[in-house]
Amino acid sequence: MHYDVIVIGLGAMGAATLYQLAKRGVRVAGVDRYAPPHDQGSSHGDTRITRQAVGEGAAYVPLALNSQRIWRELEAQSGEALFEACGMLMLSSSREPTRGHGTADFGGETAALAARFGIEHSLLDADQVRARFPQFGSFGDAATGYYEPGAGYVRPELAIEVQLRLAEALGAVLHSNTPVEAIESDTGGVRLRTSSGTLTAGKAIVCAGMWTGKLLGASVDGLLKVCRQQLVWFELDEPERFAADSPVYILLHGAADTDSCYGFPPLPGENAIKIATEQYLEGCDPDTVDRRVSQADIDALYDTHVAGRLLGVSRRVLKSKVCTYTITPDFNFIIDAHPQMANVTLVSACSGHGFKHSAGIGEALAMQHCNEPGTVDLSAFSLARFRS
Repeated sequence: MHYDVIVIGLGAMGAATLYQLAKRGVRVAGVDRYAPPHDQGSSHGDTRITRQAVGEGAAYVPLALNSQRIWRELEAQSGEALFEACGMLMLSSSREPTRGHGTADFGGETAALAARFGIEHSLLDADQVRARFPQFGSFGDAATGYYEPGAGYVRPELAIEVQLRLAEALGAVLHSNTPVEAIESDTGGVRLRTSSGTLTAGKAIVCAGMWTGKLLGASVDGLLKVCRQQLVWFELDEPERFAADSPVYILLHGAADTDSCYGFPPLPGENAIKIATEQYLEGCDPDTVDRRVSQADIDALYDTHVAGRLLGVSRRVLKSKVCTYTITPDFNFIIDAHPQMANVTLVSACSGHGFKHSAGIGEALAMQHCNEPGTVDLSAFSLARFRS
């Protein structure tokens, strides 16, 4: 069967793109090397933070807002709970600017964009943080907080599953457990050689995450760095500190991008909080990622980011997982036509902050494909910025 579009990779970006294309009646297929949703890429771990004012830049804000709208629409269609608007606290130990995802003043830029886009938020001093959020400990009198009530978390595995299920009901064809071995393209379309045979289409949209570099070759591989990340769920000694209205949080306590952590309130029935750090120094091969989290790494995470900063949290670990970020040199996305391969669009390298935008990006790509007016401008994510 010849398709209008084949989406390669069915994680956050791919599932959203597949669903939005199918919703518009496009003859579309999705291909994934595993059976999504799965835990081998970047779209797993029970929860993902979603923010409205996105300190990484103004180009992201419409995508984040559209994604939240779409998740509510998906909830109405599926009956599943995908998005919990529990609020977000960004807490800094200093009034000095702190970095995040390549932004020199991450908290300041977040607050500025909230004001620019009319997003509800509060700026808190140290006393206000202590009074309102007793689970946070020794950040000192110089601490500053940014609170955004419309933020929260999304269930990544469930969001992917719902979009794939709805896409299939609309006529999309899924090819799971089907690695793509090569993409051939010309002005007439694309041909995919897979482990199960050949697929053809007018266009391919590559959402392959950490496998993108290997799949598309040197023209983009030099721009992509795969970085292993660790997620740890610590059990609570004092669950009462984490009340029903506990927010997701980003804790900034140093000058470098890696001097931070992020985390989530306990999920219903789970007496633990998920905490994760971000590292961008060490790259890895996507086919040989170490999926183990060592006790030494767990101890280091606790001592650096939890002890004294999050109260009522024990050292006992409920579980741990590994995921990956695919990072670009400037921490921004790549969404663009492939520079050498006709009819191939690259939608990958989300630099550790992609899930919150995925539903909106899928919608924008589908609107673009169908020549619909009013689509979000994606030009900020073009490859031209690297060529210049």
